[in-house]
Amino acid sequence: MKSDSNLEKVLTGGHFAFTGELGPPRGTDAKEVIEKAAHLKGMVDAVNITDNQTAVVRMSSWAASLLLIQEGLEPNFQMVCRDRNRLAMQSDILGAYAHGVRNMLCLSGDHQQFGDHPTAQGVFDIDSMQLISMVKTMRDEGKFLSGTEIEGPPKLFIGAAANPFAQPYEWRVHRLAKKINAGVDFIQTQCIYNMERFREWIKQANDMGLTEKVYILAGVTPMKSLGMARYMKAKVPGMDVPDEIIKRLQGVDKKEVAQEGIKIACEQIEEFKEMKGVAGVHLMAIEWEHKVPEIAEKAGVLPRPTI
Repeated sequence: MKSDSNLEKVLTGGHFAFTGELGPPRGTDAKEVIEKAAHLKGMVDAVNITDNQTAVVRMSSWAASLLLIQEGLEPNFQMVCRDRNRLAMQSDILGAYAHGVRNMLCLSGDHQQFGDHPTAQGVFDIDSMQLISMVKTMRDEGKFLSGTEIEGPPKLFIGAAANPFAQPYEWRVHRLAKKINAGVDFIQTQCIYNMERFREWIKQANDMGLTEKVYILAGVTPMKSLGMARYMKAKVPGMDVPDEIIKRLQGVDKKEVAQEGIKIACEQIEEFKEMKGVAGVHLMAIEWEHKVPEIAEKAGVLPRPTI
């Protein structure tokens, strides 16, 4: 599938992809998106725009994606199944594509009970697997889920997420296979701290021939503080933070913890560059966008290919 996606061109060209992330603001101020975007320009191949992440109300992902396009960056438009039925999803996909969006990440979405509207009605009309399949049908067959023809189908580069760290571990690689069968083009993983577990998962994916069918981008989130590491270990579902990460951060001066977090992230990226089956890195520098140039520089992923 050939879309106008820069990310797709980077990956199909055999380059090691490097993507970033940006959370839209909790208000109408576009300046916040523009300021964050400035740190990412020229550093990454595409930028994920989250969709009411952690079930907290924010500016819509398609609207923030348009602001990003105006700033000369390529958005990876996220859509969750929690908030919309299939009519709303398909209409948002058409609208986003008409405005220049070329990448889309299909997600289930964090449950609303964790967010700022815990009594909100979850929609979940279709799940992430069905969403992938629906976008593929719209793109490749030019048809809505109803079977009706689309005038000018959206030629999107389709992404999804994978979490190698959720129980049961042995099922994780089969879930990846299901997403590939549904029609996904690229995968971004949950942030990785347990490298041993990830090596095992990617080996299974390689052995099953899955990495030849999909581009896998390894998720990296630098630890900003010891508190963040402890919180992620204890409180964030599906997150696997080994004790040695905590010990390593404890072993440095308080002022040096953030730098140590960046150092760990860069070491991971260096390993991912050499790892069979890993096609790139997805850097989630949560509210730390200003550090992305430093991380990209230290990890040796610059300059980005211009295609």
